[in-house]
This record gives sequence, C-alpha cells and structure tokens, in this order.
Amino acid sequence: MVGMLAIMAQTEDGHRYVRATAEELTELIRRLGGQNNRFLVVQRIPDLPDVFIQVWHEEGSDYALEHRDGAPDRHFEVTLNTPAPVIAAITGWARSQADWDSGLNWKPLDLGSPEPVPPIELDEDERQELESCLRVVIMGGYNTRAQLAEIAEEYLVSGDRRPVSSEQAWQLVNRMWLERVEEQTAWEGETDPERLTRAFTNLEAAGVTARENFACCRSCGQAEIGEAGSPDARGFVYFHQQCTDTAAEGHGLTLLYGGFDGSPDTTATIGRQVVAALTEAGLPVKWNGDPGRAMTVAPLDWRKRLIG
Repeated sequence: MVGMLAIMAQTEDGHRYVRATAEELTELIRRLGGQNNRFLVVQRIPDLPDVFIQVWHEEGSDYALEHRDGAPDRHFEVTLNTPAPVIAAITGWARSQADWDSGLNWKPLDLGSPEPVPPIELDEDERQELESCLRVVIMGGYNTRAQLAEIAEEYLVSGDRRPVSSEQAWQLVNRMWLERVEEQTAWEGETDPERLTRAFTNLEAAGVTARENFACCRSCGQAEIGEAGSPDARGFVYFHQQCTDTAAEGHGLTLLYGGFDGSPDTTATIGRQVVAALTEAGLPVKWNGDPGRAMTVAPLDWRKRLIG
C-alpha cells in the first residue's frame, strides 16, 4: 500500500509495527527515552538474518545508532545527540536509499569472532522429522525466526537429552528460512493468504472480529476470541494454528465463526457475511449454511509471504 515501507519495527516493550510508514517511524524514534521504550529495532520484510538497523536512547543521553549488513565485520555504530539524523538514517535505510548512511561518522563495532557451530548430531529419521516440522511452520508464514529457533531447539527434547543447541537451532532455521525467501521471489501478484487478509480486514471494519492464526487450538480460540476485538463486535471468525498447518500442507483452511450472543440465527448471519467477504476477495468457500458446521476455504494455494 502507498506510504507503507517493507520493514517491521519493534519497540522495547515488544510491540511490532508491520509495514510502518515513514511518519510512524519518525514518531517511534521521537518517543524514545522512557522506561520500557529505550530502543527500536527495524528489520526488512522478509526478515534477513543479521540485517537490521537499531537505535538506543535513554532520556538525557545521546542516541546510539547501529546497523548490520550480514557478517560480523559489517556491523557499525555512531553516536548522535539529536533525533533528526537518526530519523533520516533509519527512514533512508527503510526506503533502501543508496546514500542513506552518508554524512555520519560510522565506526566498526567489534563483537569478536563467533564460535563455530558444530553440526547437529541426529539420525536421519530425527533430522527429517525436525525439518518437516519446521518446514510446515515456515510455510504457514506467521512465525518469526526467533519463534522458529525456539521450536527447533525444543522439538526433540526428551528428559535430559537436548540434541539441538540454541546456536544449532538458529543456524538450521536461518538456512531453511532463506530457502523459503528465495522461493517466494518467484511469486507474482496477490496470493491466496493475502486475499484472506483482505477479506478479514473488511470483516473487521464491518463489526466482525476476524483473526488469523489465532490461538493454538479450537478450545483456546473459543475461550479467547471474545476478548480479541472490539467490545461492539457482533460476531467472529478465526482459524487457529492447527488450521494454519493444515492449510500449509495443502488441505484447505477451516474457519470457525459465530455470533457473540450465542444465537444460531446470529451465527448463520455471521457465516453468510464471512462467505460474502471471502467470495468478494476471490476465494472459494465450502459451507452448507448450517450454523453448526465449520466452513472451509478450498482449494487454496497457501503461499504466505514471510515477514519475520
């Protein structure tokens, strides 16, 4: 969309601003300084390992600006005493301007040489199981690299056996993540997950709480969806993480929906509204009109572009 940048900005308190505008970046930088709001990290979309720009500022102190472009010897820093050059550098980086870093006294930041990461010692079945799990989650498209690394580290844990270290997990995830990034460079135009997001955005604007990849399962989703949106919402539609995995594996996407008043008539009305929004977005929907039955978006080509 016009004005949006292909970046994701994250504040110290963990709030994420996906495809922030230059105006939003400026405001985020100007607000830095208070407790739990002292740094801002900005990454590309899709996130690329060890490629970022970040700033630290505490009220009454200078701005510590850093950027990294991959390898440890491509990590630089500069100290600035006003926000204006920080804003110019970060917004220029976000726009991929050729001269975004000019005019600043950048100095290499020596982080030392990283220790070599030993290969993961797994038998072939375990390796395939782990990589299959990660591949499905990466294809799902909602998890960050940090979340994927946590999955990789914990997936094969059994008792005291921890066969994958944190460093090995990150190395594996980065490799598989970049493979998916390369794959998606060939995608053209709007994908089915993007059509889905467009439909959910329209439903949200029409008073229906619409959430993607919401909660881990149906039980948790049903318990949490009531607090997820506007208190004035008439109903809801969502799909949980298990539904995402199924869609990523090529089996279509199950949607759960309903009215917040518990009435079958309201649920049926919400169901028809969801079908209309999906159809308008160009997605095929299977639903027989029964408010007691879930609906399925199928066939579905699940090509969700990574953010990170």
